[in-house]
Amino acid sequence: MPSFVGHFTSPLATRIARVLPPRLLVAGLVASMLPDLDTIGALFGVERDTLFAHRGITHSFAFALVVAGIAMLGSNWLQVSRPRAGLFVLACALSHPLLDLLTNGGPGVMIGWPLSDARVFAPWRPIEVSPLGVGFFSARGLTVVASELVWIVTPSLLIAFAARRRATQ
Repeated sequence: MPSFVGHFTSPLATRIARVLPPRLLVAGLVASMLPDLDTIGALFGVERDTLFAHRGITHSFAFALVVAGIAMLGSNWLQVSRPRAGLFVLACALSHPLLDLLTNGGPGVMIGWPLSDARVFAPWRPIEVSPLGVGFFSARGLTVVASELVWIVTPSLLIAFAARRRATQ
């Protein structure tokens, strides 16, 4: 998986491109990391490569839709319309498994669940997979962040600033 640096990029780049209410931005940041709650399963004996293991059902399009539905229900609190809350949070939640598809390690992503429990990767996988836990704060973690700066952060920022510039013209 990319680190929090890579996963936070989508909501933050969207914020650069356009004004978002702070609560909606926070919801997007949470949605972008929410799929990785499945990592706690290892603490409770969840076996690798099962539905509830890392990159299982929480990394599916269906899960992203559920998260977006919850955001729509909370749209008044998020200070936006239901469609805007749902679409933004859906994009943020879905950015997580889509980025994971592009990593060069770990288990495949169960993005098609419940239609398929196949774990897949993209054919091109340029993003270094992040170590979990304290392993992130190591030389390997720096390699991951460098990879994310090249493949996620820089392109996202270029697109965000171009969109912002175009919107102000």
